[in-house]
Amino acid sequence: MTTASPADARRTSLLLVTDLAYEARGRRYCDEDIFLASRLREAFDVALCHPRDAAALLPGFDTVLIRNSGPVLHYREAYDAFRARALELGTPVYNPLDGRGDMAGKEYLVEMDRAGLPVIPTVDRAADLARLPEVPRYAVKPKLGADSVGLRFVTAAQARTELERAAEGSLLVQPRIDFRHEVSFYFVDRDFQYALYAPDPERRWVLEPYAASAEDLEFARRFIAWNTLDHGIQRVDACRTSDGALLLVELEDLNPYLSLDRVGEDVREAFVARLKTSIASLPR
Repeated sequence: MTTASPADARRTSLLLVTDLAYEARGRRYCDEDIFLASRLREAFDVALCHPRDAAALLPGFDTVLIRNSGPVLHYREAYDAFRARALELGTPVYNPLDGRGDMAGKEYLVEMDRAGLPVIPTVDRAADLARLPEVPRYAVKPKLGADSVGLRFVTAAQARTELERAAEGSLLVQPRIDFRHEVSFYFVDRDFQYALYAPDPERRWVLEPYAASAEDLEFARRFIAWNTLDHGIQRVDACRTSDGALLLVELEDLNPYLSLDRVGEDVREAFVARLKTSIASLPR
């Protein structure tokens, strides 16, 4: 009979990257990560660190989990150093670093629009503004932004001026459209977990559980398939227009806030269990 060695019995060490001091409008990101850390300790040896410290701490951990670390725009140099160090060491990162959604910036919205996918019309060049619907106001946002950082609402003339003055390809312009509500679909490893929506467009952070229809899930899964991530948490954000159609707002695949305080205990427990399994199955 053979006996497992202490090395065989060692639990996976997990570095959870988060910014517990980050302030988000209408939400407390830190509460979610404190909860997740407490539950993930049931399966892993967990330590928390700020995104600016992640590159230096990487060598001491088996796996890295990026959670509510805030917009990369706030620490671009540190994030680039972290990515380079993780690739150099071969450290598994969750989500894997080859995501095609917000992880790589919002260029994908332009690509999807050109490909005819159901997204809010999006351009990044002044010459393409004529492709957008004519509306009173337009949204201008940086491609590397997140959590509404840098978002502004302007006229068509102002949008043109902003694109002409900005570094080429650094900004996006979209029409400001009327919609019934926003809805988000949450996935782990392509498996749907739950959906939440904001019934009042003026209170977009006040979320309630949403019963997704088969058509809703078909819409969301189309973008999950497009992203080709085999592992990780993804959130598909959409808006329902006045005619009932869904349009993609964002495909969040870096550090999506999960709003776990807005779901029932059974849904929350199922999500935690699925996340543990997913992290444990991450190729090493």
